[in-house]
Amino acid sequence: MSALATGDSLLAEALTAIAAEVDAAYDAMLPVPDDARARLFEAMRYATIGGGKRLRPLLLTAVAAMYGVEREAAIRAAIALESIHVYSLIHDDLPCMDDDALRHGKPTLHLAFDEATAVLAGDSLHDFAFEILSDPATCADPFTRIELVRALACASGAHGMAGGQMMDLVAEESEFDLPTVTRLQQLKTGALLGAAVEMGAILGHVQPAGRTHLRGYARDIGLAFQIADDLIDHEGDATLAGKAVGKDAEAGKETFVSLLGADRAREQARMLVDQAVSHLAQHGAEADLLRSVARFIVERDR
Repeated sequence: MSALATGDSLLAEALTAIAAEVDAAYDAMLPVPDDARARLFEAMRYATIGGGKRLRPLLLTAVAAMYGVEREAAIRAAIALESIHVYSLIHDDLPCMDDDALRHGKPTLHLAFDEATAVLAGDSLHDFAFEILSDPATCADPFTRIELVRALACASGAHGMAGGQMMDLVAEESEFDLPTVTRLQQLKTGALLGAAVEMGAILGHVQPAGRTHLRGYARDIGLAFQIADDLIDHEGDATLAGKAVGKDAEAGKETFVSLLGADRAREQARMLVDQAVSHLAQHGAEADLLRSVARFIVERDR
């Protein structure tokens, strides 16, 4: 269900605001040049503007707000993070990967444009992310900038999202047990969600030792998010989801649902959300949005 359907006005307003801010930022930062690169920029804009839950930007800005970070700096960092997420979706949809035809309710980028343009758009968004983070306009402190760069790079590569994607490809030809599926999803899905929380704390100059509870929160919502995704793939509606469903079973992949069953998987997701919320016990009302995000993760239908 949507944030509005849950009756959570705080979350509904935050989701609406972050979606508008992210779209406006991409619109301003990705103008189409009047030269032969125009098609590339049009493809980047097609992939970034007007789609997605914007959950990662919401998490980053929510954590940053808890520590008094200026909104503009938080939005710039969130755009960097979302650019990595969008690049991963572009490449994930390619025929050589998952070969998907629908993303956010519209044709995937390689079908709307072509495969070569999709590869270049994904590559360009990957580089765009680090261009933003390394810019003094994001943060005047060079030490904070390099920490942001490192956090996002580690979450994006072989020790994070890309490593999880490799495991996901291997999963089609292997029989993974629950610990292996958990590890796969901690990398493929959880790493960038964790980076969102981490980067918000970095901007807020929270020392690493002071981030332990936030990392616990991010770890638990990351797994809950993937279980919810598996449930949507298992029993969801493609029209609501904005993408094809039933693909994991068709590909023969082991998932939380195939290993636990739908009821146990749903129960596990709810337990993880409760656990995530408990990590925020030291915070007061300033963490209410993070609590709402955790609950939304298991209540959504897309």
